[in-house]
Amino acid sequence: MPSPRKIIIDTDPGQDDAVAILLALASPEELELLGITAVAGNVPLALTHVNARKICEVAHKVDVPVYAGCDAPLKRALVTAEHVHGKTGLDGIDLPAPVMALQEMHAVDFIIHELRRHAPGSVTLCALGPLTNIATAFDRAPDIIGRVAEVVLMGGAYFEVGNITPAAEFNIYVDPDAAAIVFGSGVKLTVMPLDVTHKVLVDADRAEAFAALGSDTGKTVAAWTHFFERFDMEKYGSAGAPLHDPTVIAWLLKPDLFAGRFINVEIETQSELTLGMTVADWWGVTERPANATFIGDVDAAGFFELLTSRLARL
Repeated sequence: MPSPRKIIIDTDPGQDDAVAILLALASPEELELLGITAVAGNVPLALTHVNARKICEVAHKVDVPVYAGCDAPLKRALVTAEHVHGKTGLDGIDLPAPVMALQEMHAVDFIIHELRRHAPGSVTLCALGPLTNIATAFDRAPDIIGRVAEVVLMGGAYFEVGNITPAAEFNIYVDPDAAAIVFGSGVKLTVMPLDVTHKVLVDADRAEAFAALGSDTGKTVAAWTHFFERFDMEKYGSAGAPLHDPTVIAWLLKPDLFAGRFINVEIETQSELTLGMTVADWWGVTERPANATFIGDVDAAGFFELLTSRLARL
């Protein structure tokens, strides 16, 4: 059996981030989680690093190191999403304050250190929030860019366009300058946009399947998704909430669940109207070189089968 893929999860938890982290923690045969790096996004940094540790404790995986990173975007004021995730970022169930210690090293230094420590092409960066930490690491230590196996990120949109502005998806909008650095870096890049995540909706039956696992983890995930879904159901009139971030981990575990195209994707950083837009050349109408595998479709039933069966392990 091949050795597990080494990953770092860069995140701003967020209920859907939490489910993604749990999916990774439940898959040790395939994924070796070197650490979790927290960034400001859904809620401020002071909450995201606390939430990351709470999630590890839910899964009884208290040996995973958690690092605090950048508390603001590269050039802009922080925009957060308490209107979606609640004031803690993990509203839906009351969890105790984490006992796990926060690591002293800055998240950006940890990313640089791990990419230099491990063999080139052996560490994958899983970005579930704004790209501030990763862009800062690339800017500070350009030698690590060629050592990254792949950056797999949840962000952007093409057919679905925007969820925080008419043109932009939240993670990219919060720090478009960081996104532009990552998308322009030449790193191998796989993107899970809203076009995919809006196809993996937690409806009542799927939430009940989490609760029916009977474990504390299953009940916690059900409570998170019940809270999370109220916003999207009201906004989109959908049957449930999209589980955005777990698509990143699912891609690493079962890429055959997904379909997409290798295309050019540019980030708008200037326009007041379309700031943070992922300008995806899906139809190949420009001569700009392809830089990202942009995922467009997913087997939703297979995705939820994978997710539920893995959560049952915790």
